[in-house]
Formats: sequence, C-alpha cells, structure tokens
Amino acid sequence: MGRFIIRRLIGIIPFVALVAISVFILIKLPPGDFVSYYAASLAAAGETVDDAIHASMRVHYGLDQNQIVQYWTWISGVAVGDFGYSFKWQKPVSSLIGERMVLTLILFLVTLLFTWAIALPAGVYSAVRRYSFGDYLVTMAGFIGLAIPNFLLGLVLTYIGVTVFHADVGGLFSPGCLNAPWSWERAGDLLAHLWIPMVILGAHGSASLIRIMRANLLDQLNQPYVDTAHAKGLSELTLLVRHPIRIALNPFIGTLGWVLPNLVSGSVIVSIVLNLPTAGPMLFDALLAQDQYVAAAFLLLLCSLTVIGTLVSDILLALLDPRIRFE
Repeated sequence: MGRFIIRRLIGIIPFVALVAISVFILIKLPPGDFVSYYAASLAAAGETVDDAIHASMRVHYGLDQNQIVQYWTWISGVAVGDFGYSFKWQKPVSSLIGERMVLTLILFLVTLLFTWAIALPAGVYSAVRRYSFGDYLVTMAGFIGLAIPNFLLGLVLTYIGVTVFHADVGGLFSPGCLNAPWSWERAGDLLAHLWIPMVILGAHGSASLIRIMRANLLDQLNQPYVDTAHAKGLSELTLLVRHPIRIALNPFIGTLGWVLPNLVSGSVIVSIVLNLPTAGPMLFDALLAQDQYVAAAFLLLLCSLTVIGTLVSDILLALLDPRIRFE
C-alpha cells in the first residue's frame, strides 16, 4: 500500500503539469482577448476608445507577447504561489479566489455528507425491501430527484424559505457578516445559510446514488456467500453490514474524484440564482471576459483537487475492498 501511494503521488506531478498546459491552451483558443472584450463592452455602452489605447493595454497586460511567453510567465508565478493579476477585477488572483475556493470546498463537503446520508440508508432499504411499497416510494423519489432541474428546485426552496421560515436565503452570509473576518459568529451564519444550496445540489446526486446502491446491493445479495453466511447462522443485520453493504459502498467512495468538478459545473446557474460567492459564478464571468489568469487559476485548482480526490478514493477503496488491494 505504501508503494502504491508513493507511485500515485509521484505520478500526480507530471499529470498536473500537463493539466496546466492544457488549461492555458484551452483558455487561449477563443478568438480575441480581454482587451477585445473590454472594447466590445465600451462599444455596447456607446463609447469608443482609440486603437492606440487598446495597443497600450495589451502591452501593459502582456497580451502582446506570444502564448509561450505568457504561459511561462504565469506558470513560473504559480510555482511560487502567485496566480497572476486579474484584468477585470484589478486585483491579484490569489486574493480573489482564496475565500471562494474555501466556500466551494465547504459546500462540497456538506453536500457530499448530505448525499451519502440520504443515499446510503435509502439505497440499502430499497434493496433489502425490494418490490415493497417503500421500495416503490424510494424509487419514485429518486426519479423525481433526477428529473427536477436544480435551478427550479432552488427557486421553490427559496420561496419556501422566505414565505414559510422567513429566512434570509440569498447568498451564504447575512449582510452584517458578508465582509467580516472569520469568527464563530460568521461560521454560524454560514451554516444557517448553507442548507438550501446543500439540499439543491445534493438532490440530484442522492437520487443517482440511491439507484446505484440499490443495484449493487441487489447484485451482492444474490451471491452464494450470502446463502452460506445465512446457513452459518449470521443475523440479517450482521450479514448486511459485514459483507454486502461493505462491497456495495465502492460507488460511494468512488464519487470523491468527480463530485467536486460536477458540483462546480452543475452549480453555476444555482449559484447565480442564489447569489452564492463560490467558484462557479466567478469562473463563468472570467471565461466570458477572457480574464485568462483568473480562469486558469480556478481550472488548475479544480483539476488538482479532482486528482487529489481520486487518489483519496483509490486509497479508501483499497482499504475497504480486499479484492482491489490484492489486485
């Protein structure tokens, strides 16, 4: 196991380097740059700027250099923790994305725990009591969760939160805690606002994992070792926990690698509707404005976290399932 972890850690380095190159190339593929976006914005507002000013802006931002020089300038700064300077927000990228990435990770963790807390018992119950009324009820709830768009569920829960609970449902903080330094009061305010995006983003994932858990557990319950364990006198609960559920948990552990990118990509509309200060909306704005260093930093961090999540899930799978460990 130790050698496996060391090999994977060493393999992460060239992979992240390749990701950094791919991210920068993809960001530079669309025609134009931030100066073109800025000129188009001024033209839409009825203003014009001389071409000489546009040329001087490109020189100021380093956009007149070729892409290899731009990439080397950016990646050499990333190596020492400097992600560049934002053209649109006129701030260092590190100061812009720091708290948003923290809030994205917090939302990711609570959504993941919520998803598991719903999907695990529901999937086990649905498999153990298959073709019962409860099984049909869980299956129907799963289909509804898969079918309802996140933004529509967000609007419904926002309306319920305002009209029934009289809660402040916009954003992740109250106005008084929005720009305050971190404290217990601010953390409590965050938890009070976190339940609506958690439920919205976790509904779809819970619905799909319920179906996966049910299918995997049904497959395990039909294996010969289950009949052997019954013949040895093991109780139903002990048998379920010790063998079938343990093996059927593999999909849950395997979700660690892809939940974060799915959360960011699938939560952009929800984050805009609920005014959430997470990574998705700022990444969307940076891509529209061709603010290349902000977009590149977000994408590089998300890809790196995905790689780390995949590594953690592989290690947990090897610890959980002896078959994977032996192979």
